Amino acid sequence: MEKTLSAKNTADSFAEVIKIIETSRESAFRKVNEELINMYWQIGEYISEAMKNSAYGDGYIQNLADFFAENYPELKGFNRRGLYRMKQFYELYADTEIVSSVMTQLSWTSHLKLMSGCKTFEERRFYMEMSIKEHYTSRELEQQIDSAYYERYMLSSKMAETAITETGKKIRNIFRDNYVLEFLDVEETVEEKDLQKSIVRNLKNFILEIGRDFTFVGEEYRVQVGNHDFFIDLLFYHRELSCLVAFELKIGEFQAEYISKMGLYLEALDREIKKENENPSVGVILCASKDDEVVEFALSRNLSPAMVSEYTLKLIDKQLLQRKLKEYIELSESGAIE
Repeated sequence: MEKTLSAKNTADSFAEVIKIIETSRESAFRKVNEELINMYWQIGEYISEAMKNSAYGDGYIQNLADFFAENYPELKGFNRRGLYRMKQFYELYADTEIVSSVMTQLSWTSHLKLMSGCKTFEERRFYMEMSIKEHYTSRELEQQIDSAYYERYMLSSKMAETAITETGKKIRNIFRDNYVLEFLDVEETVEEKDLQKSIVRNLKNFILEIGRDFTFVGEEYRVQVGNHDFFIDLLFYHRELSCLVAFELKIGEFQAEYISKMGLYLEALDREIKKENENPSVGVILCASKDDEVVEFALSRNLSPAMVSEYTLKLIDKQLLQRKLKEYIELSESGAIE
């Protein structure tokens, strides 16, 4: 009698085949994308150099586009606009230290969004590295640019106060002073429970806002201290920090007593939930508003790694943030602030 594979072994075997196929497809896609980006770069370089020596000036691109339309109509993206974008792509990075191995990890659509949505090289480089790290789709990248993620991150990195811990520097780079939660589509007068439920329903967008390294553990997460039960609004695990992260949601202004309660939660997590190989838990108190001086005093003698961030339910005006960041940088360079 012929031996037959068990159902489990068969499923495992098939799953391995599918894994091989998906890995090969992903590798092929990356290679095709790499060649495509390199091709656009070379064409952009050729057009840029040719226009310097061409008597046609700007008409050179139109003539080239007409040539493609007449002789190679099957090629898409080689119209006047597309060719101009290739030239712009080359000229934006020609004098920078960005290597092709970085640029070719992004799709052409993502590069187009960077070119149209960013004003400075620093901003484009920031989003480029963030897209690679977080594996953004072009649509997710556009969402982050539109929400002024760069400006908010830079202002937060320069101005946020965090607890003094061994992981303080990492925490400062990961957590921000302000989060935009406009995707929740809730009223400004929302109750804390409703805010929490809306975040859970829109978990993908929430994690996109706070960072892809977060993994959701649970809502209303129960911790026990003595004979009392306490419930953490939202609990996440952060891969880079290798620690649990507790989020407490407050619809009003920050109050100093929130710190002691968060400290209780973090101590309970560290004693009962944290594994031996993990770092101490981190707490984030997400408030609708806060007085920075009150926050500074509240955190100054607190040993738990906690920080206080604001949230807004509407997109912040990007131009306003750009002006604030520019003013802050100018003040820093003049020595007015440290």
